[in-house]
Amino acid sequence: MDYISYVRSMVGHNPIIMVVCGAIIFDKQDRILLHLRADNQTWGFPGGYMELGETVKETAKREVFEETGLRLGELELFSVYSGEGNKKTLANGDQVSLVQHWFTCHEYSGELVKQNDETLDVGFFSLDELPENMFASQMKVVRDLRSNSEAIIVW
Repeated sequence: MDYISYVRSMVGHNPIIMVVCGAIIFDKQDRILLHLRADNQTWGFPGGYMELGETVKETAKREVFEETGLRLGELELFSVYSGEGNKKTLANGDQVSLVQHWFTCHEYSGELVKQNDETLDVGFFSLDELPENMFASQMKVVRDLRSNSEAIIVW
């Protein structure tokens, strides 16, 4: 049983704090990697929930590999988001309060996996020409990317 299932077996749909980690991966043309999520058919940055025993960087690297097939090199912290604006109720009724860690990455290896259980498609996009159906909760990351080149910590 994974960590989330274990916790949910005790608390049901009641609110819990969940740690999310992901990566903003840049190619040589400064475009960002997005994947078309299988769960809700929206485009977003690769990332997901932390498992017990992982660091935030390990979580980001694992999630990126699972969703895209890429192995990441050096990660730099870009942003941390938490608080009231990060509460949500998932489609299955689970309530969560997210603590999101987003890293930037310019070094990666491997071949992009276009499709798997979590991903319907992947591609690099200019920040000025993103797909229309972006994952709504990640739009704040996009806005911060567009407005700043420095790391942003939002507590």
